Amino acid sequence: MKIFGLQKTTLLDYPGRIASIIFTGGCNMKCPYCHNSELITGIGGEEISEEEVFKHLKKRGHTLEGLVITGGECTLQKDLFEFCKKVRDLGFDIKLDTNGTSSKTLISLVENDLIQYVAVDIKNCKEKYPATVGFLDYNIKEIEECVSYLLEDHLPYEFRTTVVSEFHTEDDFHKMGEWIQGAKAYYIQPFKDGETVLKKGLHTPSKEQLLRYRDIMSTYVTKAEIRGLDL
Repeated sequence: MKIFGLQKTTLLDYPGRIASIIFTGGCNMKCPYCHNSELITGIGGEEISEEEVFKHLKKRGHTLEGLVITGGECTLQKDLFEFCKKVRDLGFDIKLDTNGTSSKTLISLVENDLIQYVAVDIKNCKEKYPATVGFLDYNIKEIEECVSYLLEDHLPYEFRTTVVSEFHTEDDFHKMGEWIQGAKAYYIQPFKDGETVLKKGLHTPSKEQLLRYRDIMSTYVTKAEIRGLDL
């Protein structure tokens, strides 16, 4: 596993669990608004060894309940299965953050009880995926398969969208709502600008617009909320 970051404690990233987070390197998307752009190539930076991660988990085992594996895109890691099994053998639950581009990997992890919660990024409505993920020609078949599988309720899950003024409209949210209709949980994450964002000059929608997007999604899913917004 190419691990480029370890957050020792989070009370927010794994619902209902006190957890740690690891950040893997490498991604198969180049979303212009990505705030983890330094992880896209998976090259450079200081790697953290698996041994260091497991040492931390064992040391904090009396307080930690889970581990969040995020990225980059963690399903690109060739030894993800072996790593998850080691974490599970230590007694921790695992939450996986993914862009949904490897449905076979996700399904296999679920069916082998290697992950207990999954968060899938829904970047935009289907027709606007290419521009939103940074590629002119982009096939979303794997993502569609991933969404369909999760809607069958094999494990706790959430869908989420990082919302950027330049990329998202009310019509897009209606189309996303139709796509994931019946989902148990969906979260809007307002875009946050910063030094590591790939494209400069992007903007966060207003509070009123974010609330409108939430209300639209509420007509399609069981729970729709906004993360990181003081209501």
